[in-house]
Amino acid sequence: MLEVKDLTVHFDGALVLNGVNLTVEDGKLVSVVGPNGAGKTTLLRAISGLVESEIGVEAHVSGTITFDGKRIDKLKPHKIVKRGIVHCPERRRPFSEMTVDENLLMGAYLRKDKEQIAKDLEKCFELFPELKGRGDQMSGTLSGGEQQMLAIARALMSKPKLLLIDEPSLGLAPMLKDKVFMRIKEIQRSGVTILLVEQDVSVALDVSDRIYVIAHGRIATEGTREELMKNRDVREIYLGI
Repeated sequence: MLEVKDLTVHFDGALVLNGVNLTVEDGKLVSVVGPNGAGKTTLLRAISGLVESEIGVEAHVSGTITFDGKRIDKLKPHKIVKRGIVHCPERRRPFSEMTVDENLLMGAYLRKDKEQIAKDLEKCFELFPELKGRGDQMSGTLSGGEQQMLAIARALMSKPKLLLIDEPSLGLAPMLKDKVFMRIKEIQRSGVTILLVEQDVSVALDVSDRIYVIAHGRIATEGTREELMKNRDVREIYLGI
C-alpha cells in the first residue's frame, strides 16, 4: 500500500532523515520505534505532505513516496487526505475551544456523504464509549487519555485507508495506554492499515506485524517481533531489552 524510498529531509541544513526506505502492506499494523530526535515524527509528516509547513523552517525533501501505486510526495496535504492517508498527530492536538462533536465533524470536513457521516459518528462512539454523551463538552476539558481517543476518532471520520498515528502512548498512564492500543488493534481488524510511531518499544512489539527501528535519521533494522528479539545486539542496543 505504501512505499517510502530514499526519503531524505533537511531542516535549515540539518539532516533529519537520511535515505529512509519503508513499506507498509495492506491491512497490516507497522510500527516505527526509536529514541527522541531520531526522525520518527518527521517521517510521518513527510508522508502527509506536512514537512514544508513547519513555520520559520526551510525544509528540503527528496526521495519518493508511493501510495496505492501512485506517487504522492509532490501533493498538497489535503490531496493526500483525499487519497486516503490520514494523520493523527503527536500530542493529540484537539481543537480545544471546540466541542467533541465539532472536533469529530472536522475530521469529516472533505466528505459530502451526510448519512454515512452520521453512521460513522456512531461507530466512533461505539469504539470509544468514553466520548459518548459528551458531544457538547469542550475538548480542551477532556483528560489526556480522552483527548487521545478523540484525536484517533477524529482521524477515523476522514475514512482513512492508511492511518498514521504519532506517539499515542505519550503522557498516558499504563492502564489508559493499554486501552488505547486495544482500540488501535480493533481499528486494524476493521480493515484500516496503520503506520504507528511509538517510543514505548514493548507496546509496539506487542501490537505490530512489522517493526522498523530508526536511529540518527536512518533505518537501523527491521523485522517481525520474533526476528528482532532473536538478535541480541538489536535487543540491547536499539530496543533496550
